[in-house]
Amino acid sequence: MELLLLGLVGALAWKLYKLWRTPHDAPLRSVALCLLCATLSYPIAMPGGATGVDTVAGHGAAKLVQNVLLLVSMYFLMCFYLYSAADEEASRRRANKEAVAVVAVVVVITLAAVSVPHEVFAGSFSTADMTVPQIAVFYGGAGCYLTYVLGLAARRTRTYARMSRRPHATGLWMAAVGLGAMAVACAIRAVIVAVRWADIEVPQRLMAAVAFLLVASILLFTAGITYSGVRARISSSKLWLQHRRDCHRLAALWELLAEAFPDNVLPPASSSAHDRRRARGVHRRYHRRIVEIRDGLVAISPYLLVDDTGITAPDVDSDELAARLRRASARIKEGAPVPRRAVPLAMTLGSDRAADVKQLIAVSDALVTDRATPLTIKEAPC
Repeated sequence: MELLLLGLVGALAWKLYKLWRTPHDAPLRSVALCLLCATLSYPIAMPGGATGVDTVAGHGAAKLVQNVLLLVSMYFLMCFYLYSAADEEASRRRANKEAVAVVAVVVVITLAAVSVPHEVFAGSFSTADMTVPQIAVFYGGAGCYLTYVLGLAARRTRTYARMSRRPHATGLWMAAVGLGAMAVACAIRAVIVAVRWADIEVPQRLMAAVAFLLVASILLFTAGITYSGVRARISSSKLWLQHRRDCHRLAALWELLAEAFPDNVLPPASSSAHDRRRARGVHRRYHRRIVEIRDGLVAISPYLLVDDTGITAPDVDSDELAARLRRASARIKEGAPVPRRAVPLAMTLGSDRAADVKQLIAVSDALVTDRATPLTIKEAPC
């Protein structure tokens, strides 16, 4: 139960965050409300929560509230698929009809629950006396509605999974299997209610297996609806770490060029605190550092021609290029005259951006290895 509640809370937090960013997204709002109702129902099902609700509202209230929340969560799950359709007006009309249906089911199970003494209504699904018609109606009515909604949701999710690509398709297939398993579990429970209503004993092992299937399917469903988001966050975190690491490794080359040509360091776009905070982001600093390094290489390239080796094309390895850059920087400090033209720095590893950054990092690493004295210009760490 604790693992299930933890999974629901995690999925709810993720959907509420997305809803906060896009508050007018009707399908997303339906999913968030579905998870909210489902999450609220589970603490009530726990012994402490049930005791507290029963103490305030009367015996049996906790069980009734829990089942009502589950029914409402299923309604919002159906609304997600309805609002995802292209015809917004038709979806709204269908959602209103389904709202009437769920209200009718809630009224029926509520009347069934309050029409029997609380001693009869006490207990769990496995211990309840299903020979009492009201008890059978309570569990059977809720079970049939859950089976209807979950079966429809599983079919719709399977359709979307076939139309999608990975990783979204993977998450949708997980959610579809979870919904289908939940529908099967609820259908079996409805059949068990009918069998026990006829005063036929059902093995406890069967009911325990159905309960386990229900919990496992809910976990699979919550994992499925958060799978693509988690995958995206993991990929984003990997990219953030890579940019942070590369930004640190480029520091030596950036410092050398910034000391030689401080005017190439880009100033902040705005003096506002918000813009300054955004400018300190890892991705922004990473891309800005690459731009500043490239500008610095263009500016320092003429000085590379005035080299004691007599080589005019600096298409050399990283160690040699680092040494030439350091000698050129020293000449600039000594006040050497500015040469008339710039020269291109040929890339030996390729012409794409990844190869460009890879060679810049190699040159920066060589500068760190060859550094004799620390440079004076510093920048906040990436």
